[in-house]
Amino acid sequence: QVQLVESGGGLVQPGGSLRLSCVASGSIFAFDAMGWYRQTPGKRREFLARISKSGRALHDASVKGRFTISRDSAKNTLYLQMINLKPEDTAIYYCNGAQGSSDYWGQGTQVTVSS
Repeated sequence: QVQLVESGGGLVQPGGSLRLSCVASGSIFAFDAMGWYRQTPGKRREFLARISKSGRALHDASVKGRFTISRDSAKNTLYLQMINLKPEDTAIYYCNGAQGSSDYWGQGTQVTVSS
């Protein structure tokens, strides 16, 4: 059973930084790609960034330059470094693992940007 567990969310002031983590129950190389998404109430889940098995990273234009996806294969962990956070970044952030035709999701971690 594949499990993804996010952590690192919390309350941060505008302009602050957070690093989210997503620990996989097995090797992250079991996934074809892994990524980060976020969702706010009443809206669709929004793509933020992904990293392929080969290590190629892609960031959505809306967060490029502020958010950076990375991974540590030794720790089976995916990261999302977020800087210069804005109130509109407030959302639940989800980790995703794509494996063939299957998608796996974590339970999400809440990020709140507020003064």
